[in-house]
Amino acid sequence: MAAQPDRPRPGIGAAIAAAEAKQRRSLLRNHGGGHAPVTNLELFFDLIFVFAITQVSHYLLAELTPLGALRTAVMFAAVWWAWMWTTWATNWVDPDKGEVRLLIGALMLLSMAMSAAIPHGFGDGALLFAASYCTIQIGRCLFVSWAMEREVAGQGRNMLRAAIWFLTAAPFWLGGALIGDPTLQLWLWLAALGIEYAAPMTFLWVPGMSRSSAADWLISGTHMSERCALFIIIALGEGLIISGATYSAAPPQPGLDAALVTAFVGSFAMWWLYFDMGARRGARHIENHAVPGLIGRQAFTYWHIPIVAGIVILAVADELVLAHPLEPLHGELLAIVLSGTVLFIAGLAGFKRISSGNPWYPASHVYGLSALVPIALWGWLAHPPGLVFYAATVLMFALIAVWEWGSFHGGWMERMEQRNWWLGRFLRNRLEVRRARRLAREAAKQAQP
Repeated sequence: MAAQPDRPRPGIGAAIAAAEAKQRRSLLRNHGGGHAPVTNLELFFDLIFVFAITQVSHYLLAELTPLGALRTAVMFAAVWWAWMWTTWATNWVDPDKGEVRLLIGALMLLSMAMSAAIPHGFGDGALLFAASYCTIQIGRCLFVSWAMEREVAGQGRNMLRAAIWFLTAAPFWLGGALIGDPTLQLWLWLAALGIEYAAPMTFLWVPGMSRSSAADWLISGTHMSERCALFIIIALGEGLIISGATYSAAPPQPGLDAALVTAFVGSFAMWWLYFDMGARRGARHIENHAVPGLIGRQAFTYWHIPIVAGIVILAVADELVLAHPLEPLHGELLAIVLSGTVLFIAGLAGFKRISSGNPWYPASHVYGLSALVPIALWGWLAHPPGLVFYAATVLMFALIAVWEWGSFHGGWMERMEQRNWWLGRFLRNRLEVRRARRLAREAAKQAQP
């Protein structure tokens, strides 16, 4: 009799079928820290935040005072936190599942309501802004916690802790909106943001529930880096939209064309500075890191705040310069240009420092920030035309980009050494001396008992 072919044992087939059924029911991506693509629904979600960023920049433009800047910062911080926590959520849950799509649709509607309330966020729109924001944060965290818990018992505790932190901050948001006193509202909203922004730094510690572990923050590094890069594109694109719209509506005047070119060159230089080395190296660092969640928290969740804020503020500078290109520099434009430039360059330097693995900040960025001091003094004392002053800061962006490009695409020191320039030899010797001193310090530390 011919031998019968081996057949899968019924127990194995049943186990495989059960696993496949569980996977179909799962609302999670289950990427295990690997690649998780950005979906079309996430890109659609981001369109709401084009509107949000525009609203924030217009609010600052209408309130060019220290108080207006602080109020703008509060609402910007809320907008960023709503977007960022949703990015963390969609890193875990699968937007292609029906329940998750409905969640994201609801978040989009609430985000639109929150954004629409920004112009009157410290007036009649305060309650709409606060209620929409709190609903976004608490509802999303509870949903993700439920989706995780139904998969593996105990897995949802991480996002449940986050929901508790947002619930703790909610009375400050809602109380500030209902209080009727704009000054007290500002303090209450600052307290709410303080609570929420401190949460990840404590690993979402909750009394009686301990705190999250690094294992609870297992994310897809590719997804996190790509989502943040897309938000940078959103912010830069919003600046270009403002520049184009302002140029179209402005009456013909001397310097208008030059102002448009300056605004575009500034946006292009910022794109270059972020995407040439920052985004690529940041993506590589988080993808290969043993604990990508920690890099996601530090490099992308926190250090991207000044980067995006700087882009938004400089979009306001674009509009001010385009409106009156040759008007003598006034204090508001000086403050806007300097604060936006410092935030962008300093935030980018911090991000690149983490992603490079080096203990120092990029030299090009440090010297670029140093160059702002004489530029600021010149603007304050000489009152040049606003366009000329803004062009000086844009030139600084371009020089930083050229410096960094040369450093990482062949190396300036290497080029000078090839031509036998004395400066190349000087820099090489200085580098070797510093390296020898660092190695000596490290050896001395290791020799200590």
